[in-house]
Amino acid sequence: METATLKIEGMTCNGCVSAVKKALERTDGVSSADVALDTGNARVTYDAARTSPARLRAAVEDAGYDVAA
Repeated sequence: METATLKIEGMTCNGCVSAVKKALERTDGVSSADVALDTGNARVTYDAARTSPARLRAAVEDAGYDVAA
């Protein structure tokens, strides 16, 4: 298992946190996603054989949020 930390931009409330968390957890290969509003970070544990940081980023962006480079 691998771990990635993504800096999420555009989250303003707990509803945003929930939307990002759900988007990440629905991504094939993700075992867990912890999203924090105060830091704007998402810490994701995933199977590198089934997904990648690029796919994690795409899941967040599809949910309507930005990932800082």
